[in-house]
Amino acid sequence: MKTETIEYNDGDVKLVGYLAYDDKKTGKRPAILVWPEAFGLGEHAKKRAERLAELGYVALACDPYGNGAQASDLPGAMKLATPLFENPDKLRKRGRSALDKLASLPQVDSSRIAAIGFCMGGTFSLELARDGAPLRGIVSFHGGLQTQRPAAAGQVKARILVCTGADDPMIPVAQVNGLAEEMTKAGANWQIISYPGTVHSFTNVDADAVGMPGIKYNKHADEHSWRAMKSFFEEIFAA
Repeated sequence: MKTETIEYNDGDVKLVGYLAYDDKKTGKRPAILVWPEAFGLGEHAKKRAERLAELGYVALACDPYGNGAQASDLPGAMKLATPLFENPDKLRKRGRSALDKLASLPQVDSSRIAAIGFCMGGTFSLELARDGAPLRGIVSFHGGLQTQRPAAAGQVKARILVCTGADDPMIPVAQVNGLAEEMTKAGANWQIISYPGTVHSFTNVDADAVGMPGIKYNKHADEHSWRAMKSFFEEIFAA
């Protein structure tokens, strides 16, 4: 497997992503955008990109903030994330810059690209879908599901898989139901898997270190949601 730092731009903002792929394979292949949690591009998203590369995909773990900026605590993460989430156009443009970069790579079949995201990254993936980005599918892991700009009818091209914790205090049932209603009205192809006894950040083995009762790793939900993602990708990329 080859991994490398890769630079791309959103206007005058320099972004520093992390690319992983099997350099022993030849020809173009499907590719995945990997959007990190609100703390920025760190080891969790990078390791997921590497796992996707082991499955045969080209994976780009994306830089949401610029210059690889990361936060060390939740207040710092919110300070970085808030300017993006206050402006859907800015967030979606940031997402498109990563998509354009990934699609331009010589190893990538630009007609077969998907996106996954964790926490804030799940929101990034959903906003790209709402924006009509040319993605085969998106997967949100414990991602925020609300939006200031709901999907218009017929606009969503990507198939959608949402994996969420049934007891996640940050993603309440009303928000889950709201997404289902939004995507149904938009005519999207969507599915939601809700894991009982599961709270926020269930895919991150370091989540417990945050020290908040609503944030905790869950081995079963982590492993099951990853298997669901793999099956989802096999289906959408074969279509």
